[in-house]
Amino acid sequence: MSSDSQAAPHRIAIATDHAAVDERLQLADHLRNAGHEVLDLGCAAGSPCDYPDQAELVARAVADGTTEFGVLICGTGIGVAMAACKVDGIRAATLGGEYAAEMTRRHNDANVACFGARIHSAYAMARMLDIFLETPFDGGRHAPRVAKITALESELSKSDAK
Repeated sequence: MSSDSQAAPHRIAIATDHAAVDERLQLADHLRNAGHEVLDLGCAAGSPCDYPDQAELVARAVADGTTEFGVLICGTGIGVAMAACKVDGIRAATLGGEYAAEMTRRHNDANVACFGARIHSAYAMARMLDIFLETPFDGGRHAPRVAKITALESELSKSDAK
């Protein structure tokens, strides 16, 4: 994969379950070639890894500021997105195409991109990821909506603590 990304360099955490080890390695190389710093949180080839565990590793790295963005890959991208969104401060989205990659950043300020290795090729994932990383959050009329997500998350966290 060649990189034609124009995104400013970012620090990005990446992980997968056992279904997408090869794709993770290809995307990590793609990101490094584009000038990004990559924190590879695994799964090792041949090791069974449960997607909620891998999603938590990446989500916590993003939530605590260790990295700016996260990338998660499982068979469909759905499980890792669901698990990652359980961590406060995470707005993970399963990307199904280039338009979704752009709009999830532009309108939703997503900070974790999720992919399905059984749905998209590594090349398609790299293209969507480039768009995701290049696209800024529009703010404006979208900022209050994202703030509502954050408030809901905070409210639910407080009720869970009771």
